Amino acid sequence: MFLVVRNAEEQYSIWAADRELPPGWTAEGTKGSKEECLTRISEVWTDMRPLSLRERMAA
Repeated sequence: MFLVVRNAEEQYSIWAADRELPPGWTAEGTKGSKEECLTRISEVWTDMRPLSLRERMAA
């Protein structure tokens, strides 16, 4: 089982559900197989630019 995790820059990854999350990452709420988690990431992470870059470009 895996978790979808996200960092402060709104970048996504998957993480083994039985392991402690690495510093700076939080669980997004999705838990499932590797394929399910990767599918979720492809649905929500449509802009690969880090949050700080998106904010600078919008200013």
